[in-house]
Amino acid sequence: MAEKRFPEIAAHFRQLIDDGTLRPGDQMPSMAATAEQFGITVTTVNKAYRMLKAEGLTLAKPGVGTVVAVRPKIASTGAARLRRIERGGKPYAVGETSVNHTAALRSCADPDIATQLGIELHDEIILRTRVFLRDGVPSVVALSAIHPRALGPVPELLSGEPMGRFWQEFYTERTGREVTRLPERRGARLAARSELDALGVVAPPSAAVPVLILMNVFLDDDGPLEVWEDVYAPGVWQVDDE
Repeated sequence: MAEKRFPEIAAHFRQLIDDGTLRPGDQMPSMAATAEQFGITVTTVNKAYRMLKAEGLTLAKPGVGTVVAVRPKIASTGAARLRRIERGGKPYAVGETSVNHTAALRSCADPDIATQLGIELHDEIILRTRVFLRDGVPSVVALSAIHPRALGPVPELLSGEPMGRFWQEFYTERTGREVTRLPERRGARLAARSELDALGVVAPPSAAVPVLILMNVFLDDDGPLEVWEDVYAPGVWQVDDE
């Protein structure tokens, strides 16, 4: 029934808010306009708008109406970036950029990443890093640990410049092997000093600063190809803008 569609309407506007189509301070469409757009009643729209308000995504502004709330510390999840590119080829959300891209061959000193990639500890890997900014503020340090077998078909992996497309697309084009992604995992650990510096977090040298980690693992028929970790600045809200 149309009256039960309010979760669907709320989800529609939640996506527009999360991917930046509707930005903080933007006025939400009138309930009458939304009712006409979706072929539902104003009562159903009101329920959807109340849901968004309860989630802190919108608020009432006197003399204006319902507007998108300000969320100063937000960042897209890695899985959300991938889906956004699949939907429309956009590598960044509105207001998002990336800086400090690096790429190098490194010895893998992290036992968890070595296990995830199926290599021996201290074997050589390709390590790519970049820092994502949201409205000019550092929000995420992204670390990609890539199996060295990917370097043959995609030598550009050692370039410090952004590749314009995800490297897995080049890999598939050149090898014919499809790359799949395991479900995104969430965890936490203590941040390295280099990560705190990149995120602009001021802390004493001896301070232990916990950070949230989102991990994506990619693989093909021959096994794991990449472990991608997003390290979030303390206090940043992760949004899944699917």
